[in-house]
Amino acid sequence: MQDKRTMGGLALLLLLWCAFAQVSFAQQSKKPNVLFLFADDQRADALGSSGNPYIQTPHLDQLASEGSRFENAYVMGGNHGAVCAASRAMLLSGKSLFHVYDKLKDERTFPMDFAEAGYTTFGTGKWHNEREAFENSFQQAKNVYLGGMADHYGVAMRDYDGNGKLDEPTTRGYSTEVFAEGIIDFLNTHARSGKDNPFLAYVAFTAPHDPYSPIAKYIGYYPDGSLPLPGNYMPYHPFEFDQLMVRDELLTDWPRKPEVIQMILSDYYALITHLDEQIGRIIQTLKDNDQYDNTIIVYAADNGLAAGSHGLLGKQSLYEHSTKVPMIIKGPGVPQNETFDAMVYLYDLYPTLSELAGLPKPSQVDGESLVPILNGNEEGVRNSLFTAYRYTVRAVRTPEWKLIRYPERDYTQLFNLRNDPLELNNLAENKAYSSTKEELITMLKEWQKSSGDTAALTTKPIKQLEYDPSTLTRKPDRWQPEYTLKRYFEGVEK
Repeated sequence: MQDKRTMGGLALLLLLWCAFAQVSFAQQSKKPNVLFLFADDQRADALGSSGNPYIQTPHLDQLASEGSRFENAYVMGGNHGAVCAASRAMLLSGKSLFHVYDKLKDERTFPMDFAEAGYTTFGTGKWHNEREAFENSFQQAKNVYLGGMADHYGVAMRDYDGNGKLDEPTTRGYSTEVFAEGIIDFLNTHARSGKDNPFLAYVAFTAPHDPYSPIAKYIGYYPDGSLPLPGNYMPYHPFEFDQLMVRDELLTDWPRKPEVIQMILSDYYALITHLDEQIGRIIQTLKDNDQYDNTIIVYAADNGLAAGSHGLLGKQSLYEHSTKVPMIIKGPGVPQNETFDAMVYLYDLYPTLSELAGLPKPSQVDGESLVPILNGNEEGVRNSLFTAYRYTVRAVRTPEWKLIRYPERDYTQLFNLRNDPLELNNLAENKAYSSTKEELITMLKEWQKSSGDTAALTTKPIKQLEYDPSTLTRKPDRWQPEYTLKRYFEGVEK
């Protein structure tokens, strides 16, 4: 009798252990959600956690403290002035600039991989690519903008119709808040659905891209004149290259007046702080739905912005302020409160997210998984980094040095980034650094060959470097609202 009781007790214990093991295994094998938050035209240093004491980004700073931040994350460049189009194509395809340029037609994107792995995929915000590529990438959508830029109150947004196709566009309010509402609605709906499958959500904001017109409650949040000029502020760029009249550069006149650059920074920072506020709402929604701990959250931007640095306003250059972007990763498999100085590209995020989520390694990408860096097995995934803009500028950098080459001008810049992070002291003609210059030129050519870049490093005829800024004239584009017309274009014909 005792043996039967003992055997029965052992059987019960075995059943309980098996049940516990099944629950434990299910918890361990549950795939993480992925939330990708993407800003538009945000400099890497326009973030509190990057060491900027003037800007207020508390929710992003908290995200960085709970995850990992990459200090040297870059967009590879662009094949025309709308750098963000090429940036997004590279990010979503995992391919380098010369293998995808700015179109996603017939390309495989990382949302496709996640859908194939059983994820519910959702997209909202700026796409700036082919309509068909979006529809092929996401199963669900709300408040989608296919264009590149617009008045933040006039962004034309689309939803899916009953056939899973984007419908006709309508304007729905201030873009940052409307995009936030789109993802919040998805998160709540997904949580209420009771489905066990994880989600991948892609949220692409149009802020802080110009127009420099914050939502009303944030106008004056950073009073004019309260923010310091960039350390590499200049009244105009010291030489001519490519198109100094590209659209971004027309947002104020020449010379760049210090007080106007400070006005731009006030509005630019206000756009970012408002964006941070909306990201706080999104994060709170994850927490309210018990989704936060099991969600990989990525925050990044498509490219940087000059905003007065080197006498420029836009992103059509290869200086650090225009090519370096913020990159934060938080979630399962990511160490907390870590900062990495490895040189990485935005398009490294495709294989990184695949590995973090336990998906098969993508075979068609140029990007490198950053997981070996995150888990402490490697310090980096490359020893140097290559950037390009149109056929007019090429650059290569190592942890210490950066060389920028202007083929049309037969001109070279050489900066020691450790001693001169603001890129102010050109050492290219200093004979003491001639060997360093030659080594970097060789490295640049090797990068061109491996990337499929056929642009010459010297072209003929050679164009002059000198120009007269007083001859440059401007007019507002069609996207500028009344606020910016009065503030930055007063006296200019509409």
